[in-house]
Amino acid sequence: MAHNHAVPSDLTRNQGLVLGALNSSGAPLSAYDILDALRADGLRAPLQVYRALDKLVERGLAHRLESLNAFVACADEHCDRKQLTAFAICTNCGKVDEFTDAVIEDRLGEWAGARSFKIERTTMEIRGKCGQCAALA
Repeated sequence: MAHNHAVPSDLTRNQGLVLGALNSSGAPLSAYDILDALRADGLRAPLQVYRALDKLVERGLAHRLESLNAFVACADEHCDRKQLTAFAICTNCGKVDEFTDAVIEDRLGEWAGARSFKIERTTMEIRGKCGQCAALA
């Protein structure tokens, strides 16, 4: 899951530190996990981490996994925040795979259009066992 994307140069110091922590993590991180990881870098207050996370999510550089109350770096360096973003979360090892699916996105768009529902954001979380863990069962 660790990503090696370049950190955009226009991020604040805190945003860069938080994105770096997410990029180097092999698993989703809670805000408090991030705070613990960055204490040596001078981050002391949860609000510092939450502000940075809000901006990173707003820019599409990170995603919040609602069911885990945790965050991951975006797997797509050129993420279009308008797209449906789906996450397959392994309930055994915690691995998270991010993907998009145009067919599901189209169907949701048709559903919303028929009901005059304006979609602002679509995040799908699929829970189960990854291929490695399923093979062990």
